[in-house]
Amino acid sequence: MSASGAAATVPARRPRRASRATFTSVLGELLLTAGVLVLLFVAWQMWIGDIIIAAQNNEEGAAVSEQLAQEPAPEPPPLVEADDGTTYYEPPIPAAPADAQWFAQMHVPRFGTDYNVGIYGGTSRARTLDNLGIGVYTNSKMPGEVGNFSLAGHRTTWGKPFNQLDKLKLNDAIVVETPDGWYTYRFRTLEYVKPSQVDVLLDVPQAPQLTTGERYITLTACSPLYSLDERIVAYGVFENFQPRAEGAPDSLSPVAPATPSAEGAS
Repeated sequence: MSASGAAATVPARRPRRASRATFTSVLGELLLTAGVLVLLFVAWQMWIGDIIIAAQNNEEGAAVSEQLAQEPAPEPPPLVEADDGTTYYEPPIPAAPADAQWFAQMHVPRFGTDYNVGIYGGTSRARTLDNLGIGVYTNSKMPGEVGNFSLAGHRTTWGKPFNQLDKLKLNDAIVVETPDGWYTYRFRTLEYVKPSQVDVLLDVPQAPQLTTGERYITLTACSPLYSLDERIVAYGVFENFQPRAEGAPDSLSPVAPATPSAEGAS
């Protein structure tokens, strides 16, 4: 047959059989999707959520401080003369808060000028630390009271109010604001202990037989970061009380902010 006699015959293509998903492939895809979701949740919980929650806590704290400033100032407490002839205000002792009840605001200039976190009764994760802010230990002394005003907070997750405890420097101000005024403590030292060492909460931390007449503050959190193995503990001593009628104290003046902690706790 000549080349012009007929068109070449092209074999018909057989239709491809549609690939069928196997149980293994479906399971693999589901596990991959689940893994991505878990990673996204972890990223939210550890970083993105922390940033948002911390900002919300500070904004709420600023609103509380503004409301306290607009209310009529309580009558200042009596002035007391010290041995050297100087005078100071005898600090009023607030009543202990009930579980999850708002108590005060904490300011730490080293943590930033916007740091303003609520303090609430109790140290339960479910009722206080995870949802509200900083917690007051049961049986803690109160601000300005002789003994140990002891607090707990997260170093990671839920706004991590105590994330930068390890960045405190000697004499840094730790200021507790109540409706009466401001209680200023000065940071002294930092240490790491085992969770079983609850004697850090004693009236004189770790010294059950000692009586000093001092007023202490103790801030505790888990350590290292993302772990429950130890506790990081920051101690401070009381400096003075400034009544609300006299305005905010100089101890709230800005200082160089701390850098984010590379070590830590939950």
